[in-house]
Amino acid sequence: MSLFDWIRQRLLGGARRRDVSRLESGDDALDSVTELVAVRGGPLKPGHRRLALRDPRLLPKPPRAPVRLGKRKKNPFLATAEASRLFSESLLTRNRGLRDLATDEAQLTRLGLPLWRTESEIATALGLTVGQLRHFSIHRERERTPHYVTFAIPKRGGGERLIMAPKRRLKAIQRTLLAQLVDKLPVTEHAHGFRRGRSIRTGAEPHVGRRVVMHLDLKDFFPSVTFARVRGYLVACGYGYPVATTLALLMTEAARQPVSIEGEIFHVPTGLRHCVQGAPTSPALCNAIAAKLDRRLAGLARKFGVAYTRYADDLTFSGDLDAKITGRLLHHVGAIIQAEGFTINSAKTRILHRGRRQSVTGVTVNKDAGLSRTERRVLRATAHRLTTLRREGAPDAAAERVLAGQLAYLAMLNPAQAAAVRNRQGPV
Repeated sequence: MSLFDWIRQRLLGGARRRDVSRLESGDDALDSVTELVAVRGGPLKPGHRRLALRDPRLLPKPPRAPVRLGKRKKNPFLATAEASRLFSESLLTRNRGLRDLATDEAQLTRLGLPLWRTESEIATALGLTVGQLRHFSIHRERERTPHYVTFAIPKRGGGERLIMAPKRRLKAIQRTLLAQLVDKLPVTEHAHGFRRGRSIRTGAEPHVGRRVVMHLDLKDFFPSVTFARVRGYLVACGYGYPVATTLALLMTEAARQPVSIEGEIFHVPTGLRHCVQGAPTSPALCNAIAAKLDRRLAGLARKFGVAYTRYADDLTFSGDLDAKITGRLLHHVGAIIQAEGFTINSAKTRILHRGRRQSVTGVTVNKDAGLSRTERRVLRATAHRLTTLRREGAPDAAAERVLAGQLAYLAMLNPAQAAAVRNRQGPV
C-alpha cells in the first residue's frame, strides 16, 4: 500500500475502492471508474442522527497478497438463500449506497423501535417461518392469487373510493406489525386522525371562534405514500436495507387488474406499490411519514400566528387574518406540501369567514365545537316526534336507535348541546 493510499484510508475511516466502470453513463456519471466507500460512515444525511453503517459482506474486498501454496477455498460471505433474496426483483436496487446499509441499533433504541437485524428476526417476532414471511413480502408482476380483496364504495361527494382489504392471514400479520412497530413510530401533536385519545373534536377545538378558517385537502393521500417512501423512512429509522424493504413490502401493495395470459388469469399491477386504504397499518404509517410535513406547516403557522391541525388528509389553519395575509399563507402552504411529495386537491380548498358556517371535519366551530343550529333543530324535532309516538303506544325502535347514536356523537362533540336535545326527548 502506498503512502497516499494509507493516508486516504485513515482520513476516510477505512474507505475502499469499488469499480464502477461498467455502470451505465448518464447526466450524473462519475468522472472516474472507481468510487470510495467509507466502511465507518458518518450521518446518512446532513443533520440526521442515523449513521451510514455498512454491511461488510457487501463492500469491496480489500486487496490481499496472493497465496501461492496451500491456498484453501474460502466460505462465501453470503449464504445462497440470503444472496438470492438480496438480489431478487423484490429487493433489487441500483443505489449501491442504499443496498449496503446495515442496522443502526443506536437509532432504533433512541426511537424505541424493535431491534430487527435480519428477516429471521422479523419472522420470529411475527410468529412465522422465513419462508412464510417471504411469501407475503414478494412483489410479483404476475400474481395468481392476490393477497388483497378489492372493492369500491361510493364517496359522499360523488365517485368511488377504492378499498383494498388484506385477506385473513396478511391482515393478522399487519395487525401484529401495527402493535409491535407502526404504533411506536414518532408522530407530531398536530395529527388528530387514527390516534388514541384524539378525534375530530380535538382536531376542531383549536379553531373555535376564529375570524378565518382555511381548509385544504391532500389529493390521493394514501397512494402518495409509496413503497419507496416507506422503505426510505424505515431506513432513516435505523433498519438495514433488507429489513426495511421486507417491512415495506408487507405494508404496501399496488392496484391490480386481472389479465388473461394463455388461458390463465393473472393479476398484474397498474401502478406503484403504496399504502392502501383497508390495511390496518396504513393510517398510522401515513401519519408517521407525514410528520415532517406537520412540523414544517406548524412552523409556518407559528410564523403567521395561526393554529394548524391535520386529520388524515384534511389540513386546517385558522386565525385572525385579512385577505392579503391569507393569500400569502396559502401560497407558502402549497409550496411546502409540494416539496414534501403531496398534492393539494384544489377543488376542496375552502376559506371560511366568521359571517358564515365554519366547520372542521364536520364539526361547527363558529362559537363552540359541536353541531350547527340547523342540525340540532332536526335532532330536537326527531326527539319530540319519537317521544310523541312512544306516549301514543306506537314506538319506533329503529328510529330511536338511530337517534341514540346521533346523540352519543353529539355528546362526544359537545355534552351541553346533547343534554339540551335530550331534554326534548323525555324519559325512555
